[in-house]
Amino acid sequence: MEDLAAIAATIRKARKEAGITQADLADLAGTSERTVRAIETATGNPSLGAVVAVANAVGLRMAAV
Repeated sequence: MEDLAAIAATIRKARKEAGITQADLADLAGTSERTVRAIETATGNPSLGAVVAVANAVGLRMAAV
């Protein structure tokens, strides 16, 4: 769960630094505002594709290790 919380915090921080709302990010990522909210709070069960799309939309890249 710590990894999920770290991803959520990183995405939320990047969005805020970019000065965009959750709704804006959802539009950029091609997903719903509810999904963005779930990702940023590490709740629900968003798909990996949605997480990657949201991360990419704020300039972050995800990599498997």
